[in-house]
Amino acid sequence: MEFRVIDIVTVFMVLFAVIDITGGIPYILELKRRSGDIDAGKATLVAYGILLLFLFIGKPFLNIFGVDVSSFAIAGSFVLFFLGLEMVLGVEFFKYESIKNTSIFPLAFPLIAGAGSMTTIISLRAEYNLWAIFIALTLNMIIVYLVLKATRLVERLLGKTGILILTKVFGIILLAIAIRLFLSNTGIKLPNAT
Repeated sequence: MEFRVIDIVTVFMVLFAVIDITGGIPYILELKRRSGDIDAGKATLVAYGILLLFLFIGKPFLNIFGVDVSSFAIAGSFVLFFLGLEMVLGVEFFKYESIKNTSIFPLAFPLIAGAGSMTTIISLRAEYNLWAIFIALTLNMIIVYLVLKATRLVERLLGKTGILILTKVFGIILLAIAIRLFLSNTGIKLPNAT
């Protein structure tokens, strides 16, 4: 496969949409509220490392454990589902004991480097040059870092009420994403609503 700039742009846009760090701002603010703060650098590096691992050895890595991509995506959908429930209902399923742990779980994984982004990277390998994906992923991680660093500004702009509203709305969206991820990997089809 030849290396083209248009491929970098295309892969960048696909990964940007799947990672959706800007859509994750309400959850990031909620994590900060519960744990005190987050380490933007650590979260970005851990997520980048996980996604690089999947870029270079994704399918063989899962095969070691006898797990296929669909099963992995279904497991990830359950984690996302419970994260969404936390946001909507205000209950706590996961323990947020320290800043360093929160930056890794659930921020780096599964919010940034989730089942959706990992399976997308594996799928992109079949269509695009490895270096195009690597460059697009690196650019996305730079944006992730900048967004994580800017959460204080967003927090000041929105205020407590704005953050609460945004958190509930994003929680519902996260639940919908989890359900879609589950359905698309199990093959279950819902009847069309008319």
